[in-house]
Amino acid sequence: MRILDHYIAGQWVPAGPDPSPLLDAVHGHAVAAVDASSADMTSAFRYGRDQAGPALRKMTFQRRGQMLKALALHLMSKKEEFYRWSAHTGATRADSWIDVEGGIGTLFAYASLRKQLPDLPYLVDGDPAMLSKEGTFIGHHIGVPKRGMAVHINAYNFPIWGMLEKVSCNLLAGVPAIVKPATLTSYVAHSMVKEIVDSGILPEGAIQLVCGSARDILDHVTFEDVVTFTGSAETGLALKSHPRVLSENVPFNLEADSLNSMVLGPDAAPGTPEFDLFIKEMRRELTIKCGQRCTAVRRAMVPEMHLEAVADALKGQLDRVALGDPALEGVRMGALAGMEQRAEVEQAVSRLLSEAEVLYSMDSPELMGASSDTGAFYGPRLLTHSRPLEAALVHEVEPFGPVSSLLPYRDLSEAIKLVHKGKGSLCCSIATGDAAVAREFVTEAATHHGRILVLDAKCAKESTGHGSPMPQLVHGGPGRAGGGEEMGGLRGLGHYLQRTAIQGHPDTITEITQRHQPGAARPESDVHPFRKHFEDLSVGMTYTTHRHTVTEADIVNFANVSGDHFYAHVDETALDGTIFEGRVAHGYWVLSKAAGMFVEPHKGPVLLNYGLETCRFTKPVYPGMTIGVQLTVEEKIQQELRGDDDVLKGIVKFKVDVTDETGETVAIATILTMVKNRDQPT
Repeated sequence: MRILDHYIAGQWVPAGPDPSPLLDAVHGHAVAAVDASSADMTSAFRYGRDQAGPALRKMTFQRRGQMLKALALHLMSKKEEFYRWSAHTGATRADSWIDVEGGIGTLFAYASLRKQLPDLPYLVDGDPAMLSKEGTFIGHHIGVPKRGMAVHINAYNFPIWGMLEKVSCNLLAGVPAIVKPATLTSYVAHSMVKEIVDSGILPEGAIQLVCGSARDILDHVTFEDVVTFTGSAETGLALKSHPRVLSENVPFNLEADSLNSMVLGPDAAPGTPEFDLFIKEMRRELTIKCGQRCTAVRRAMVPEMHLEAVADALKGQLDRVALGDPALEGVRMGALAGMEQRAEVEQAVSRLLSEAEVLYSMDSPELMGASSDTGAFYGPRLLTHSRPLEAALVHEVEPFGPVSSLLPYRDLSEAIKLVHKGKGSLCCSIATGDAAVAREFVTEAATHHGRILVLDAKCAKESTGHGSPMPQLVHGGPGRAGGGEEMGGLRGLGHYLQRTAIQGHPDTITEITQRHQPGAARPESDVHPFRKHFEDLSVGMTYTTHRHTVTEADIVNFANVSGDHFYAHVDETALDGTIFEGRVAHGYWVLSKAAGMFVEPHKGPVLLNYGLETCRFTKPVYPGMTIGVQLTVEEKIQQELRGDDDVLKGIVKFKVDVTDETGETVAIATILTMVKNRDQPT
């Protein structure tokens, strides 16, 4: 049995003198013990703010992303250790895969976001706002890392994924974390944090760990901290109402268990692919992790004419599910996380049965290699209610286990009303092959859900399923689900960054954002920028090209080469009633000619140009007009080495401003170039 210590202020702190045992969910023996009375939260907060915070804030998004990638690779190499600990929670290998490799996969996903972020410690948010007539006063937004701590209070069902999906965001944003896993399965989170600390990949104190009931953890928070909680709505509300959270206006992100729904579309009759997909997905939702998922389907809306067919199909699926010791070959469903959880599920089902009836119940399942006397086993249950719109408890009581209610509906409008009676949930799904049904359902149901999956035969092969939050999308929901959001790709960083509006002269805003702003100075380069290495280029540096007078031959030749014979370019007799005064040059000819004017043809530090980020044609170009280009360094992003044979290089964004003889812009674009560094690693 492992006595779980805490990681606080750069050292492992032994548990308190009276540790409580944590039991194996399958066989009932003690696997760990916890006592948080020795955890000094004052030291934890001080150390994180004074040591880890400054170290993370100095790192750019690029370096933080590289750090997350290195950590993910390291943890993946140690995954079997986490699987061993996860097995004690009653999880099968497939259940644990969601937790272990799903969690590490979230680290990888957030590491990859560095490619969309600047090479700065802070975020430049959106586009500039022009605030004055002459352009000497502009505004912008930046997001700087908060100077406090991310305090994560997690649920017991996914001790690794639940931790990493939060930690990925705060570390990439540049904020350290204190992790407080749910006590019941804290030994799994402990095993991973120990490996994270031992790796030495993170700055000291970037992650701290408290195991057990750290009841004073919120007594230390300030407005600079962020608190996240995953668990029951009742506990979440109590924590969100903590006097310190209220008095300090501490950001609080709540993800609460909710009455998630799945709808069988009115078109998805027995025999259709969508009917079969619905049955398969419902079986998965009842058996994966024994239904102990905050996203699990608790209410399934079914056309009343198909209720019996759905019930029969699900019974056939569930009868074949083997329960028992998840370590044994052939076991497809393990145990709940503990006896206390089993008692809570039984109590919830008893409440539901006061107004519902049983469709299916695996009361005394035959267990492989285990006993219900020592293991927290609970067989799947299906309930129903003949008049669900009049029901109350089925829309209020959540059995956090393998239990779901099949609720009949008459038409899609009624199905949507039933979905809404859950008062907000993390996710909802509809199985339908009718795109019009999907559109009506999604647009009417979206107000009550954080995520909606439309499942049909066309996406089924690659669909991640109803209950799988993805790091690229938000995870959270309104109302009963807590009103919070997690992950969501770059959106997740917003929880840990202070968004601040900045105002000033374009030169000043350029210096702050390290992004060339409209109206800022464009110092002329004495050498063509394509002859300069990455380090020698500075934001705002500009090269002005020679000029070219446009001819009709330019237009005719480009039409013949490109095959673009749009009337405005080739037929001057067809221009009556149009906005054009005469034959007009192709926009792409203007851009191509601009490239010919600004490109340095000789070999140099520019390795390649690989595309356009933006491009606009703002004014017609006619024969006789004279155009020229100003090529300006807009932004620089240093790249990492990708192997021993790689060269050190960076991405340079150049603004291409094509002007006519009056100085007015006729086309503007941002090109992406890859530029070699002068100093290469030896």
